[in-house]
Amino acid sequence: MIVALHHAQLTVPAGAEDAARAFYCGALGLREIPKPVSLAGRGGFWLELGPVQIHVGTEDGVARERTKAHLAFEVDDLAAARALVARLGLPAAEGPPVPGLVRFETRDPFGNRVEFVQRSGGS
Repeated sequence: MIVALHHAQLTVPAGAEDAARAFYCGALGLREIPKPVSLAGRGGFWLELGPVQIHVGTEDGVARERTKAHLAFEVDDLAAARALVARLGLPAAEGPPVPGLVRFETRDPFGNRVEFVQRSGGS
C-alpha cells in the first residue's frame, strides 16, 4: 500500500523563513522548489532532496527543542558535516550506537532536531 516517503515537514517560527532558507539552502545546500499557488499564502517553503521533499512550515508556540521528532540526513562525509555544524556554531551530540551507521545530531537555529548519518561497514 505505501510505496515511498513523499515528504516530511518541520516548522520554524512565523517570519523566520529567510533565516531558515539561509540554514537549509545556504548552509546545508538543499534546493528550494516552488510551493503550489494554492498553498503559497500559508508561509514557509519547500525543499527537494532526491525523490523526497521537506516542507518547512511556520508555527508559533511550539517547543521544538523538547521533541525527539527529527530529520536525518544521510551524508557521504560525516566529519565534513560535523565541521560544518561546528562552523555554524551549533552543538553536536552523540546518540546511542546504531548498527551500520555512524551519526551525530544537532538542533537547527529554531530548535528542530537534525541528525546526520553515514553508513559504516560495522554492525
